[in-house]
Amino acid sequence: MDETRREGIEEAVPAAATTAGPRIGQDEWVARSGERRGGRGGWLGMLEARLRSVPWWVWLVLFVCVAALLPVGFESGYVRRIAFDTVIFILLALGLNVVVGWGGLLDLGYIAFFGVGAYTYAVVSSDKFDLHFPSYASIPLALVVGGIVGLLVGLPSRRLVGDYLAIVTLFFFQIFLAVTNNGENIFGGDLTGGPNGIINIDPLSLFGRNLPISTDGIFNVAYLYVALAFFAIVFVALRLANDSRTGRAWRSLREDPLAAEMMGMPVSWLKLTAFAFGAAVAALSGSLVTALNASVFPQTFEFPLLITIYTMVILGGAGSQAGVVIGAVLISVLLEVLREPGDARFLFYFAGVLALFGALKLSVRLAVVLGGTLALGFAAHAVAGRIDDAWTSGVPNGGGKLAGWVSDWVIVPTKLAGWITPTSYLLLVTVILGLTLVKGRLRIALIVPTLYLAAFVWENVLLAKPEPTRFVILGAILVAVMIARPEGLLGERRVEII
Repeated sequence: MDETRREGIEEAVPAAATTAGPRIGQDEWVARSGERRGGRGGWLGMLEARLRSVPWWVWLVLFVCVAALLPVGFESGYVRRIAFDTVIFILLALGLNVVVGWGGLLDLGYIAFFGVGAYTYAVVSSDKFDLHFPSYASIPLALVVGGIVGLLVGLPSRRLVGDYLAIVTLFFFQIFLAVTNNGENIFGGDLTGGPNGIINIDPLSLFGRNLPISTDGIFNVAYLYVALAFFAIVFVALRLANDSRTGRAWRSLREDPLAAEMMGMPVSWLKLTAFAFGAAVAALSGSLVTALNASVFPQTFEFPLLITIYTMVILGGAGSQAGVVIGAVLISVLLEVLREPGDARFLFYFAGVLALFGALKLSVRLAVVLGGTLALGFAAHAVAGRIDDAWTSGVPNGGGKLAGWVSDWVIVPTKLAGWITPTSYLLLVTVILGLTLVKGRLRIALIVPTLYLAAFVWENVLLAKPEPTRFVILGAILVAVMIARPEGLLGERRVEII
């Protein structure tokens, strides 16, 4: 096309059509999908954009440095052990993110791979069979065995999706539990020790020297540094895998397996590699935990642990490495805070007030709700005390700064009747569900008794049983995240054309 003819065409086509109008071969709605991803507005959106612009390796180095300096600021062995457990949670969340977040596979047998790594290390580095492999051999062996088992589990599952895949992996999980609990008599021999597990397991060894688990009764911080080193290696390796052709194919498999297969992608092989990668990371985590605990028992690998890891991934954002790290840290800290009733009480009321501020903002409605809840509590406490002093003479569970104030506001009976616990709990769930069906002033009016009922259930029912309460809170977090932000903290909202 000569210059004169091209100038004539440019004059004939309006400028608006060449700049803002629809273009041939391009869907404008899809082209502007970035604007529809639910990004935050205002200063929060600007802050999030700036944080996302920082290279990932900078955040990795910063996180490792901060975690490595924790023992300097906290000499408590308890804090150091919690830091180690948090790193293990992070590794488990990263491995599950490969299967669920990148591959889009619902794996309910993931914790079994964690156990495979733990038992592999225990078998080859303990007095069980008088094998004492050094750590530089037993840990890689556990990783390889975990990956192979993941590959084998994926073989019969490569044609399954959704609920069917979940059922098969859950079946594998139950097989693992059955074998470990009854492994003291497999083919006439004792392989796993059954419910008694395996004890006297060798600790980690570096340069020919065993690392003691504790020094003068304080947790050996060297285990934390070893875990951090493995975390950094795994994070970088998975990052490179995600940026590779395999990683892009995993994401295609997650979005639409049928479309990926029609485009010539080896869907079955992609599923197998996702299972193998995730299982290997889980097995690595299991070997590290076993080396520290010097023992392994089948009770460690129960279903609540699977729920915990899934909560970390969903909260942080499935598919986001940084997100699952943040989710693992938050949930790990939360679980420890909920162990102490005094700390759990402060967290409960602080989170409640924060949620009210987020929902009602600084408004007259907020003042009405807070004032009404306080007034209702003091009035109910006074009336109950007048009727029967035993209704308000109970002592709140645990201590803490809020315990004294709570005892004057929430009805805490000396002895709670057996029927009150299930009744109040079910009533609270019913009222919360009912709030979703009403709007306007009626909802504001119902929030007041609902908040006080929640405080009553918390003080009299949930704080009395901290272990189940922790998982009730995890369930509430899952529900809240799925409603408010389904993509998680750092996940990306999907854009679909129906």
